[in-house]
Amino acid sequence: MPPENRSIPERADSEEETEAQEPDSAGQKTDKGADSSTPDVIADDGSAERPKNGRDRLVASLWPPRLTRAQLIVALLLFILGLGLAIQVRSTSDSSALRGARQEDLVRILDELDNRSQRLTDEQRRLEGQKTELANSSDQAEEARKQTVEKEQQLGVLAGTVAAQGPGINLTIDDPTHSVEADKLLDTIQELRAAGAEAIQVNDVRVVANTSLSDLRGGVGIDGKRVTQPFRFKVIGKPEDLEPALNIPGGVVQTLEKEQAKVSVTREEKIIVDALREAKRPDYARSSSQ
Repeated sequence: MPPENRSIPERADSEEETEAQEPDSAGQKTDKGADSSTPDVIADDGSAERPKNGRDRLVASLWPPRLTRAQLIVALLLFILGLGLAIQVRSTSDSSALRGARQEDLVRILDELDNRSQRLTDEQRRLEGQKTELANSSDQAEEARKQTVEKEQQLGVLAGTVAAQGPGINLTIDDPTHSVEADKLLDTIQELRAAGAEAIQVNDVRVVANTSLSDLRGGVGIDGKRVTQPFRFKVIGKPEDLEPALNIPGGVVQTLEKEQAKVSVTREEKIIVDALREAKRPDYARSSSQ
């Protein structure tokens, strides 16, 4: 009897150990003595960490950024578009005609603009003075007549119907070989006009806008009148402009000297142009104010 009593407790102990190690519904052994609360998350390094909350999950979803193929293509296209716009703006700003000009050219252009501006300012001042005189004159009719006479004289000088005087130059062309023809004299007249000549006389012939030149035996015909050498030009204008225009390299003086002609140019304070042209009355044209 004593041996049977000793085996019964051992069997009970083995049944309790087996019951404690029975697997749960997930197939794992559970320890009834363990805590039933939520277990800690096991990290990659084997350490336990707390479960992530909503903020941690949001940060984890945004960083590091995960770019798709479409987003990369759109970003590349935007970069190329911005680069093209920058290149176009720069090329447009560099296309200025004056950007590559030399300093001497810029100074010359600036001087020409200043001179033109000064001339326009003087003309404006003169016209404003005339307007003031007409407005303030006690006898506006007399003032208008005076200005009309002055205008008639100015037009007469240009048309060659009245004599003129003023500063200018004397130009003499001595042609002993008779090699200077009408085309050379025409080039001289055009060069003088381009330099600002206001009245020109060759020997005893007045040169105007419709003057014609032709070659004749032993001379040159100017408006049908025979003119022989030496050709003497009386020119009224600004001497500081007329003389340099004739003496520029490859200009009138050098061209005439190549034809074995002797050319002399002198400045004068007073030149008198007294050769006149007959004022012809037009057959058909009439003033529109009549």
